[in-house]
Amino acid sequence: MAETLTPKSLAIKVCFCLAVLLVVMFSCSLVGTQKISLEKVLAGPGEKAGQNIDYEIFVGVRLPRVLLAALVGAALACCGVVLQAILRNPLADPYILGISSGAGLGAVTAVLSGITWSFWGGSPIAAFAFVGALITVWLVWFIGRLAGKSQVTTLLLAGVVVNAFFSAVIMFLTSIAKTDQVFSTIFWLMGNITEKDPLVLWVSAGCILTGIFGLFSICRNLNVLTLGEEEAKGLGVNTEKTKIVAFSFAAFITAIAVSLSGLVGFVGLIVPHGVRLVFGPDHRQLLPISTIIGSTFLVAADTIARIVVAPAQLPVGVITAIAGGPFFLLLLAKYTRKVSWLK
Repeated sequence: MAETLTPKSLAIKVCFCLAVLLVVMFSCSLVGTQKISLEKVLAGPGEKAGQNIDYEIFVGVRLPRVLLAALVGAALACCGVVLQAILRNPLADPYILGISSGAGLGAVTAVLSGITWSFWGGSPIAAFAFVGALITVWLVWFIGRLAGKSQVTTLLLAGVVVNAFFSAVIMFLTSIAKTDQVFSTIFWLMGNITEKDPLVLWVSAGCILTGIFGLFSICRNLNVLTLGEEEAKGLGVNTEKTKIVAFSFAAFITAIAVSLSGLVGFVGLIVPHGVRLVFGPDHRQLLPISTIIGSTFLVAADTIARIVVAPAQLPVGVITAIAGGPFFLLLLAKYTRKVSWLK
């Protein structure tokens, strides 16, 4: 018999996951190519600038990068939960609707255009990727709305087609680009967490957290929506409004995450599905727990990317793919007989 979800049990689970996240973030902030002392970090900045290098590395370099990884992981995992709910497909992720190809095409356009102005994160690549992701998502959504009752199927098919078409355009543009342009574009497309301006970090955090809280407010409707549109309407849920709100928030924060980190795969797929297999499908706990675990997963993955081939760095997307695939298969093999959309 499934455990009844109560506010107390939800709070306990969320607090435990948050504690694990904070421990992982703090531990990963101490790890890197340059060894730093925890004692010196806790001692503070010192009286003069440069007096305590360990503290400055921790606060000025490591901690902002860890925070960025946590934000991106939270956004991708949260959006994975929502897209799997509104598409009623447990294997959907934030890129299934063409977000990756739209952002990638925007990034390639920025690189090949030779624009040198500085705006979002010190580079036009992020700004172009953000705009490209939003435009692509709304293009797919518009196509889906033309299909009426078959909207869900059309969204999936439109996403696949848009991804294929834009991927072909990206390959064409890459093939005619200069060598240095190709390298920077491919590195971005593989996913890369790098330090951002503090203002960019805090503005992004505010936007992403606002979107996550907005999605959490419709968790009950998402639970009903997974039963099917006709059943949800019979239970008094405005399915059209719920899908529009969920899709809007998910598309917006995914576009922000992609513009910050490039294309980081697997987070939006394996984290929500893994949490569903272990904790159950109730979105009231699935969404917040997936968000927190998504942060933890990407923070750990980015730390591995920083040190595994030090002093060089791997794209974090490589680590998420290598680590995420086998982990997902283990979860699937162990818990697949226990899972359903609603218990």
